[in-house]
Amino acid sequence: MTHRLVSVVTPVFGESVKYLPEAYQSLLAQELPDGWDWEWLVQEDGDGVSAAAHLPQDDPRIRISASRRGGPQVARTMAFGRSTGELIKALDSDDLLPDGSLARDITALVDHPEAGWVTSRVLDLLEDGSTKGFDMDPPAGVIVQGAVLEHWRTHRRAQVHPATLCARRELVALLGGWLALPASGDTGLLLGLDAVANGWFNAEVGMMYRLHPHQITRHPHHSSGEEWEARMQVMRERAEALHSWINRK
Repeated sequence: MTHRLVSVVTPVFGESVKYLPEAYQSLLAQELPDGWDWEWLVQEDGDGVSAAAHLPQDDPRIRISASRRGGPQVARTMAFGRSTGELIKALDSDDLLPDGSLARDITALVDHPEAGWVTSRVLDLLEDGSTKGFDMDPPAGVIVQGAVLEHWRTHRRAQVHPATLCARRELVALLGGWLALPASGDTGLLLGLDAVANGWFNAEVGMMYRLHPHQITRHPHHSSGEEWEARMQVMRERAEALHSWINRK
């Protein structure tokens, strides 16, 4: 049987390498629909990461490579460049996939060909092992093209979590992968996908988003200041340009 493939892309750098074994175990626990398999593209962001020391050497689905330090967004795009799957799934090295996550993503995109991408409910995984959810998730089902941009214009945040993205390969290629920004490149990709295609939201938890002191989201420039303003401007202009071009009369 010829297997269909979902490519899981994971950037890894610095302290986050120590979480790779747990991410791997969460991948191993996934039960995929008949005829599907996964590959894992682990991308070392810079020198001295040594991801292989934290992962088994006998699983041919794991493919590790390295690139010059460019940040996690560049590393994700480099991993995409090595991938072969028809679907592209984001998984950060410090996050976990609950049971059934990949199957729900695949099923949503197979059953709803009008959708180009899918996101899921997220639980924050706190350092003490407890979890925390959100109360702003949209209803399960279709996310109409342009709805994420409309929400983002008002709140400067998406109503769905970009770290849970699973998208059709051709759309990720069309958009050039993740925006090469110091942070928020996954939100940039989400806004781009929203501009060109309907999405889908799975209301079941699709990711455990680990909170820890070494995240780039803890950086003081992440949510205010000149860098933040520039990131927001780049994301807004690209999303609005794509939306206008796709919907031009």
